[in-house]
Amino acid sequence: MKYNYFEKKLHDICLGNKLIKKSLYELEILFFLNKQEKTNKNEHVFITGLPRSGTTMLLEYIYNSENFSSLKYLDMPFVMSPNFYSKISKKKIINKVERMHNDAVFYDLDSPEAFEEVFFTTFKNNWQEKIVDYVNLIITRYGNKRYLSKNNYNFQRLNELEEIFPNSKFVIPFRDPLSHAISMMKQHENFCFEQKKDNFTLRYTNYLGHYEFGLNHKPWFSPKKFDDTQNINYWLEQWVFFYQNILDKNKNLKNLIMVCYEDFCEKLEYRKKINFELSIGNQEFIINNKRVHETKVANSQLLNKCNEVYIELKKN
Repeated sequence: MKYNYFEKKLHDICLGNKLIKKSLYELEILFFLNKQEKTNKNEHVFITGLPRSGTTMLLEYIYNSENFSSLKYLDMPFVMSPNFYSKISKKKIINKVERMHNDAVFYDLDSPEAFEEVFFTTFKNNWQEKIVDYVNLIITRYGNKRYLSKNNYNFQRLNELEEIFPNSKFVIPFRDPLSHAISMMKQHENFCFEQKKDNFTLRYTNYLGHYEFGLNHKPWFSPKKFDDTQNINYWLEQWVFFYQNILDKNKNLKNLIMVCYEDFCEKLEYRKKINFELSIGNQEFIINNKRVHETKVANSQLLNKCNEVYIELKKN
């Protein structure tokens, strides 16, 4: 989204200072928290996974069921106090625009998005004590009793989130490893270009706690054999570390739903099964037409390991 000079400065103030973020949150708690309403037992949905695996596709698909409350672009930069901001802001109307990824995903102010990590980075050491109240505030803002989250970093918190929200569903998409790695590598190059062109883009991704791509990229796991982000094997190694970790540490989660990107896009019956597991109705689905069709030469041993993990994921 294109921001003017004033809007950029407002983002710097509201998202660049931890004291201000905490103060906005305390203001929100004071005026808008309904302490009588307990929503931690509701059937919320938490989407997490590597970027480019279909997390945004699933976010929009599930949100379109109209059963959920979620943060939106409309709430920026007051994601720590969305109710307060709704009382003082005038709703603007903008046409849908394609996001910076250049991947045929279009959004407007009413589109849900992954802004939740601002909360987690603000309350890094005690988020467990505050997350239920934060979810309640977003439910208060939008009215639906089920909360919908997309956060690529929640894979680190799955067991704690399940303990806090025991009836929630945890959705992890996965994708053919080579095409997924190519897509991630292309986005990394794209974000590096955009962040060099406009420093605010770099500040913006830092504010949101998004380090997936670009000049501020941080690996999900420490590289072992491949540390060059310009090498496809770097992204494949990260892929196998990520999903092997899911299989090793989280496959016994009670409400874990693994979603195969290819099957979801191509098979109606597969989507119906996912709908049933998420307790949402069947709905229209439009396939993104900018999928990766190129190939790259990868380390054969690494690629074989990725494909083994991919097959294992499809069994879950």
